[in-house]
Amino acid sequence: MTVVTPLATSTSAVAPAEPLLASPLPTPESSPAVVTYTYAVVNAYPHDPGAFTQGLVYADGVLYESTGLYGRSSLRRVALETGEVLQHHDLPAEYFGEGLTLFDGRLIQLTWQNHIGFVYDAASFALQQTWTYPTEGWGLTHDGAHLIMSDGSARLRFLDPTTFQVQREVLVTDGGRPVVWLNELEYVNGEVFANVWQTDRIARIDPKTGRVLGWIDLSGLLAPEERRSADVLNGVAYDAQNGRLFVTGKLWPKLFEITLAPKP
Repeated sequence: MTVVTPLATSTSAVAPAEPLLASPLPTPESSPAVVTYTYAVVNAYPHDPGAFTQGLVYADGVLYESTGLYGRSSLRRVALETGEVLQHHDLPAEYFGEGLTLFDGRLIQLTWQNHIGFVYDAASFALQQTWTYPTEGWGLTHDGAHLIMSDGSARLRFLDPTTFQVQREVLVTDGGRPVVWLNELEYVNGEVFANVWQTDRIARIDPKTGRVLGWIDLSGLLAPEERRSADVLNGVAYDAQNGRLFVTGKLWPKLFEITLAPKP
């Protein structure tokens, strides 16, 4: 059961991870109707190469970013065009920051294995409350009515944004096979976009059924010389007003605005 609690500094035991049910990269034969998309780079912006990006949100002309790693986790407001960190809040060293979303004037941030989420005032970054959950925390977004959360398994959970109670969940599948390692999330035009950990692919998911509608292949987005000091793709944000899609990764020196097109 989810419980809203005062700020706590202790952590609970790590919940057992869901078994890996299938490869996160289904074979083409398993999903013949699923479209794979390629990309074109519209703009490349500076990104802090020390930011272990776990959650990314675009709103009101700026980016909000959650970064991870113990002793280095933070919540940030970042200027899109320059990458300058405009506002910064460090998490206590015992917390590993994860997914992030902006809902009703509140920034809601997950932690990885602490089972604790933080709720901040979006303007001041003042901590308003904490809440707990039994799984690991990976990605977070919302559809305007519910928070949508991933935990590294093939499941997406839909939460009440006030009580944080689970309302429903879906199993994400492609060709009937579960797609595991769902990580950072973004809600885009009625679909859930999900980074798949340890890959250069984003799944486009029907939130009602969990069925994968398409794959975005971002191979080659970061130059080989830049990739040597970077970690995996992780971070997707959407500018709904202007229809712009942004992606980056953990320890990436750049953040990209891209457009999508089906692969020929």
